[in-house]
Amino acid sequence: MIEHWRDQLGTFGVWRSVNMVTPDLAVSLEGFGFGALWLGGSPAGDLAVIDELLDATSTLIVATGIVNVWQSDPHEVATSFARIEAAYPGRFLLGVGAGHREATAEYAKPYDTLVRYVDVLIADGVPGDSMVLAALGPRMLRLAAERTAGAHPYLVPTFYTRQARQVLGTNPLLAVEHKAVIAGDPAVARAIARSRVRYYLGLVNYTSNLRRLGWTDADLADPGSDALIDALVAHGDPTRVAVQVTEHLTAGADHVCVQLLTETGADPLDDYRQLAAGLGLSR
Repeated sequence: MIEHWRDQLGTFGVWRSVNMVTPDLAVSLEGFGFGALWLGGSPAGDLAVIDELLDATSTLIVATGIVNVWQSDPHEVATSFARIEAAYPGRFLLGVGAGHREATAEYAKPYDTLVRYVDVLIADGVPGDSMVLAALGPRMLRLAAERTAGAHPYLVPTFYTRQARQVLGTNPLLAVEHKAVIAGDPAVARAIARSRVRYYLGLVNYTSNLRRLGWTDADLADPGSDALIDALVAHGDPTRVAVQVTEHLTAGADHVCVQLLTETGADPLDDYRQLAAGLGLSR
């Protein structure tokens, strides 16, 4: 099944918050040649949005990035998975994770909680190789490799990917998220990037991972150093962005989920079209 995901996801997909996704957008992304649409923002356990997106498209893989273990009952998620798999076999990849300590009052022992959550999902009939886990540190990466199809790291520079591949080994799927801004002026691009990245600089799981990678307190101080922003957000014209996100593949990723950032309220469709052309995608 892991090879199925490698084949069907393709090398590039789109990561977008679930409340910013519509069936029409999914159709357009499929037409541009993206292999997958990853839904962020903790989609609800009924996963009703998945049916809508898969029904509107024909080949696109839809994945969650991620279902939050503190917010969605695993039995409900397993029931939803069975419904979706029966209607759209092989087109839904269930991403699961523990989210952020700062956003969850009952957050405690996230590793143990995630292990129990996966246990319930598997007991209720969700195949391990139809799941990926949100993972940053080595322990979570090893859990992803042992229990599921692989890992879905978020907010990571390209040199993280090489380390993650070494921990995972050769077989597990590695699908990394990377942000991008299509803008020729670096100052404009960094301003757009910071409007999104600065939120994560207040979340311990991300800052701890970035510190493990060598970033300093000065880099991580709000709103983030230029070097940090440039490592976490590809920017420039579509060709330049394509070169930057492709570095994840060179480092060992199987798939890159590009989170396209735009000015507030801007229609992203033309930027997605330009990005697809820069990546050389086609259907």
